[in-house]
Amino acid sequence: MNACVMPLLLALTIPGAKPSTPNLIVILADDVGYGDLGCYGATQVKTPNLDRLAVDGLRFTDAHSAAAVCTPSRYALLTGQYPFRHPAAARILSGIAPLSIPADRLTLPKLLRQANYATGVIGKWHLGLGENETDYNLEIKPGPREVGFDESFVIPATGDRTPCVFVENGRVANYDPADPIRVSYSTKIGDEPTGKENPDQLFNQRPSHGHDGTIVNGISRIGWMTGGRAARWRDEEIAEVITGRAVRFIEAHRERPFFLYFATHDVHVPRAPHPRFRGTSQHGLRGEAIHELDGSVGEILATLDKLHLSDQTLVLFSSDNGGVMDDGYLDGTQDPGSHRCNGRLRDFKGSSYEGGSRVPWIVRWPGHVPAGQVSAELVCHLDLLATMASLTGQKLGTADAPDSFDLLPALLASKPAQPCRERLVTQAGDPTRLAMRDGNWKLIPAGGKQRQAELFDLAQDPAETTSVATEHPEIVARLQALLDRAKTSDRTRR
Repeated sequence: MNACVMPLLLALTIPGAKPSTPNLIVILADDVGYGDLGCYGATQVKTPNLDRLAVDGLRFTDAHSAAAVCTPSRYALLTGQYPFRHPAAARILSGIAPLSIPADRLTLPKLLRQANYATGVIGKWHLGLGENETDYNLEIKPGPREVGFDESFVIPATGDRTPCVFVENGRVANYDPADPIRVSYSTKIGDEPTGKENPDQLFNQRPSHGHDGTIVNGISRIGWMTGGRAARWRDEEIAEVITGRAVRFIEAHRERPFFLYFATHDVHVPRAPHPRFRGTSQHGLRGEAIHELDGSVGEILATLDKLHLSDQTLVLFSSDNGGVMDDGYLDGTQDPGSHRCNGRLRDFKGSSYEGGSRVPWIVRWPGHVPAGQVSAELVCHLDLLATMASLTGQKLGTADAPDSFDLLPALLASKPAQPCRERLVTQAGDPTRLAMRDGNWKLIPAGGKQRQAELFDLAQDPAETTSVATEHPEIVARLQALLDRAKTSDRTRR
């Protein structure tokens, strides 16, 4: 355990001290970029609850997802392993893919359950369900329970993918056996209208690319489905439903330590915010979805206040990857206009550039995490597992969380004595496209459409406007060697 952390844990064991094992709430937004919150510079959207979280906590400016798209990013968060090491989780999964997390792998909820935490996941899952192609008419396992969650209420994949149903503790919520569910990603099934064949039946969101399968609630999706009509969600109610479930989880477990992984659907496509948020933003539907997200965060924080749990709870807010404008639907927010979802960073979700993986990251734990400060520490979702192992006094095995670093010193002080993490590999949408960070240097190797390697000094050029690879061939060679070593080794954790 880090020497900086030991005095804190010792102090917290004295009578009357706050518990050394706080509740943990991880709020993982979807496709929220570095420039999408007021506390990160946004002016065309309003995020008072997230801004309050930043005022009361510590805001990071060099935080990253391990991948620039959702499935691999979420895999890394829960396992502490680079997703490129595990092909089953290295790409975006369909709604019928099997579970991508090996049952024998230590996960964040398993670790916390060992420390007597109640564990729950509510919201977007997108890590696969079942052993083979998912059958939504039966009990679905393995799934969240098998990777450590006591309770689950999840969107199986994404809002733009079939099936459009919630799965609660391994079974489709509101399932009607007289209306069985069939799902396909290879060929059309059933006779329900599709976006491709029946564009006149779409509401206000026409596909820009793909997304022209079965129409559900006036929105066409990726893939096709039939059945499950009583179980289908209403898009404009998703945030309200999952936020309500999150609040009830907190209320039900207020008497013991709990871990809530609250994975919002906002602001992923299709963006269909509740009517009360319509017309509230200068950034179109996407801005309204950001307002809805902020409202969900506000309800979580208000619940903690009401139950007098705020001081006992570590809240972490982040996003699964960088922001994106057009992600499959023409919903009026493709033109960045005066709002840049990733701020000054280059490119969008799926990219090797900073706009793909640098994300908002805010941590609040009153009395422990310094309030109202900003940290430039390099941190990643990967690091949650080692950090919580440190906080709960557990020792990781050699094979556990192989790429996770203990960030507790960075959480407890905005400027720790030494960096908790010096290097990071980030993955683009293509799992073969990896970038290497070492301090302020970043290498994007040649490959694919990238004809030449690019090197950036992020301290001087955070927007990655000018490659300096030709001026520093020795640094290119050093970072390439570090990347090759990370790829061929089975771990990077010290």
